[in-house]
Amino acid sequence: MKPRIAICIVTFNSASLIEDLVASLPAGAEGTEWRLFFADNASRDDTLDVIARCAPEAVIVETGGNLGYAAGVNAAIRAAGAQDAYLVLNADVRLTEGCLLTLSSALAPSVGIVVPKLVDATEDLISSMRREPTLLRVWADALIGAQRAGRLGTLGEMVTDPELYAHAGATDWAEGSTQLVSAECLAACGPWDESYFLFSEETEYDLRARDNGFLTWFEPRAVAQHLEGGSADSPSQWSLLVLNRARLYARRHGPVSTCLFLLATVVREGSRALLGKPTSRAAIRDLLSPRRWQEPRGPDWLSRVRV
Repeated sequence: MKPRIAICIVTFNSASLIEDLVASLPAGAEGTEWRLFFADNASRDDTLDVIARCAPEAVIVETGGNLGYAAGVNAAIRAAGAQDAYLVLNADVRLTEGCLLTLSSALAPSVGIVVPKLVDATEDLISSMRREPTLLRVWADALIGAQRAGRLGTLGEMVTDPELYAHAGATDWAEGSTQLVSAECLAACGPWDESYFLFSEETEYDLRARDNGFLTWFEPRAVAQHLEGGSADSPSQWSLLVLNRARLYARRHGPVSTCLFLLATVVREGSRALLGKPTSRAAIRDLLSPRRWQEPRGPDWLSRVRV
């Protein structure tokens, strides 16, 4: 029997991305019984109209506000109901032929999440695998840089050695644009953590899956193209990314370890701020703001979801 897979896509002002995304799905999902679910976080452009035109069979969930990526993922999965697996997919991803079936074939009782090899718009490899954040790794990143640390054994959090992307294997977590989650993993781990809003939600979920006995598995035979956004160039997005990394670490470790992690992060961003990077200046400001460290309290969005 063909695996039943819900393709769950979160949109927010994503109109320009929908047509190419939808066009990639028939070949990318060939060999599976797939259905398409969009969770729209109150787009202000014509995203919903484009979806209706390009994918009239898709289910659209309107969340009623810009509630964040994890909330959108949860809304789409909720609408999908019982499936064998759920493909969490960014709107700026394009599946290559057979990608979804290859991902699905790698699921196993001990493998709850499978991720593909990702390439960018120019077909260059994206370093998408990650190791669990530790004090040693955050300090290595701060002092010698993520790219260099990622090539020195397991020192870096980011896996940057291209040779490691030639073979299938377990990874602590992976970039969240394309993740196939089994129904068994979802049942054991529950919904994605909406308090992150954007960034680190996939880190938290993959690590939580591991805590519950499910591996995240990298499968290079499955390939997807990720056009990638501009978080590295946006002060507000970069600041949120950095803050959520520190928040995630704090939730999983004690106060002393968290202070050392935060210090390393401040050293890293501070050195870049001195070089004139506005993204790092914004990150430093928010890292040192008690108000920004408060847990976000979103609305009771479930009561307002419309399918």
